[in-house]
Amino acid sequence: MSWKSHAKGDLLLLLTALIWGSAFVAQKVGMDHMGPFLFTGIRFALGALVLTPLILLFSRPVSAGPLARKGPSLLLAGLLAGTLLFAGSILQQIGIIYTTAGKAGFITGLYVVIVPLLGCIWGFRPGRGSMFGALLAVTGLYLLTITSGFYISLGDSLVIMCAFMYALHVLAIGWMAPRLDVLKLAALQFWVCAGISLMIGLVVEDWSWSAIRAAAVPIIYGGVLSVGVAFTLQVVAQKRSPPTHAAVILSLETVFAVLAGVIILGEALSMRGWTGCSLMLAGMLAAQLDSVEKRSRNG
Repeated sequence: MSWKSHAKGDLLLLLTALIWGSAFVAQKVGMDHMGPFLFTGIRFALGALVLTPLILLFSRPVSAGPLARKGPSLLLAGLLAGTLLFAGSILQQIGIIYTTAGKAGFITGLYVVIVPLLGCIWGFRPGRGSMFGALLAVTGLYLLTITSGFYISLGDSLVIMCAFMYALHVLAIGWMAPRLDVLKLAALQFWVCAGISLMIGLVVEDWSWSAIRAAAVPIIYGGVLSVGVAFTLQVVAQKRSPPTHAAVILSLETVFAVLAGVIILGEALSMRGWTGCSLMLAGMLAAQLDSVEKRSRNG
C-alpha cells in the first residue's frame, strides 16, 4: 500500500479523533437541557439511523470459515455489545455533569491501557509497553483527579467506571467482530444502547419537545457526527492505516477533548492537571508499544 494511501487513512483517523474529542463538549452542553438517559438514547438512535443505510451499500456476508461457525449469533452479540456500550455511555454522560469535558475525555481514554490488562483474564499476558503505560496512566490519573485532600469527585469516579465498561466493550467487540458482519453488529449495538436509554429515560426523566429542540445541536453533533459519521470514518480509515497507527492517532481524542473544553467552554486546568494529562497520554501511547514489537517480530 502506497504512502499516499496510508496518509489518507491517517488523516481520516485524525478527523475521527477530532470529532470524538470535541463531542465531549456537545455532551456537556446537552445536559443543560435534558437528562443523561434521554440524551444518550436520542444520540445513539440518530447514529444508528445514519449507519443502518450504509449496511445496504457496504455490508458483505461473513464467509463460513472456522470463526464464523464458532461465533455467536448476531442478535446475542448485538445485545451484549449494546448493553456494555450503554453502561459505558451512561456512566460517562452522568459523570460529565460533575466534571469537565476535558477531564472526562482523558479519563475515558484510559480504556486503551485497561484493555490489555483486563486481557489477562482471558490468558493474554500484557507486554512491557502495557505495564509501563499503565504505570504512567495511573500516575497521571492521580495528578488529574485526586485533590490535595485525597478526594476524587463523583464525576471523575463515574468516568473511571465508564473507562472499564468501554474496555470490556472493546474486548467483546474484538472477539465478535471477526466472526460477524461488523456494520450490522455496530448498527445493532447502537439500537440496543438507544433502546435501553430511551426506556429508562422516559420513565425517570422529564422531557419536552422544547427541551429536545434546545439541545438539537449537541444531539445532532453527538449522534450524527460522533456516533454515525465518525464510526464510519474509522472503519474506512482502518482499511488504509495499520492498526498501530490507528490506535495511536485515535488516542489523540483525549487531547482534542481538553482543547475543545478550553476553547469552547472556557475550562481551565492547573499545572498539576496538565502534568497528569501529559502522563496519561504518554501511558496510552506506551501501551501501543506491544503492538509495534509484535508486528516487528512477525515481519
